[in-house]
Amino acid sequence: MGFERPAEHVNLIGQSARIKHVQRLIEKLGKGRWPALILGETGTGKEVVAKAIHQINPTGAFVTIDCSSFVGPLMESELFGHAKGSFTGAVTQKIGLIEHADGGTAFFDEIGELPLDLQAKLLRVLQEKEFRPVGSLHQRKSDFRVIAATNRDLLAEVEKGTFRRDLYYRLNVVNVRLAPLRERKEDIPSLVKHFLNKYGGSHTLTQESLEAILSYEWPGNVRELENCIQQMVAVHTGPLLHVTNLPSPLQNHLIQRKPMAMAAAAGVSYTRPLVMPSAGATPQVSPILPLMEVERREIFRALEFTKGDRVMAASLLGIGRTTLYRKLKEYEIAC
Repeated sequence: MGFERPAEHVNLIGQSARIKHVQRLIEKLGKGRWPALILGETGTGKEVVAKAIHQINPTGAFVTIDCSSFVGPLMESELFGHAKGSFTGAVTQKIGLIEHADGGTAFFDEIGELPLDLQAKLLRVLQEKEFRPVGSLHQRKSDFRVIAATNRDLLAEVEKGTFRRDLYYRLNVVNVRLAPLRERKEDIPSLVKHFLNKYGGSHTLTQESLEAILSYEWPGNVRELENCIQQMVAVHTGPLLHVTNLPSPLQNHLIQRKPMAMAAAAGVSYTRPLVMPSAGATPQVSPILPLMEVERREIFRALEFTKGDRVMAASLLGIGRTTLYRKLKEYEIAC
């Protein structure tokens, strides 16, 4: 958690229709002070959008309040502050994050994690623009723009009773939904270029490595893609970054795709069952390799790629080291 006054404008990277729609919403929201609820999977850039909204008209501080990090009895003090001597260890007065946000923007990240008792107190702040620090007898004022974000289905949480209905409607005035990266892959080349410029301007991806990146589903979304590029730049001197330089999750993805690619090249469906020839018919050579043969070839390929490093090969294959040793013996693979 923290507060800041962003020094430069935050731009969303991409040219897809979904990103352009979000950009238009940012422009509209930035010109007013409407509450906004940003929805999206982890890593889709919810905080980036919140900062972009704030920076259209950046009055006051941008205060990030990470609701998932609130633990124990001190969570109320983090939000609302406390008076000196209000509890053991409160040797001085403390100003909470709500007060720091006065005149600016409070960004409640993962609002679905906020406990019910604090939801009620937050609702009062949003309605009355006032709060009372822990251990204090006096009300204090704070007027801020509220932006909340979550990867949960908040309406479902309302129905379960884990999220207040009145707070939900107070926050959900304007809804901004961020699509996962797998649903807007046309933005990946622009994002890759952006991250290469950010972390290593002299590096370039080969076409083969870019195609591999485009074929991946990116469960961690933009954050995972940024981590991928950062890792490649940090480990490899370049200037060209090849398929062999991709991190292990993408290597595993490519290994799993190979049997499907082989089947596609042969003009057959990978999932189509093998039809045995009728009696007396001329036997046909099946384009489908037995699973044991596929496994044996991929183990051999992994060992070739790692130059015999069995620990690394096991990691690329997604199996344990002892399992690899057993299969080497089973398939009589020497290395």
